[in-house]
Amino acid sequence: MNLFRSEEHMRHWLGDRAPGTTIPVTTLAALAVAWWDDRLSPDWQPHTRERNQAILEGLGLTGGFWALA
Repeated sequence: MNLFRSEEHMRHWLGDRAPGTTIPVTTLAALAVAWWDDRLSPDWQPHTRERNQAILEGLGLTGGFWALA
């Protein structure tokens, strides 16, 4: 994972290489909360693949890169 301050910064860093999947840091923060927020709960149970996929889709993270196997 790389964090960039702007699209221009990312393009400069990439040079002639094609970018991979990118998301705004605000989406990354929302993903972290949705994915990990319940982990310290005494009755925590691992998320199912379906629940994790729903988290991704709920944040608009769809497509092949975001499809969980």
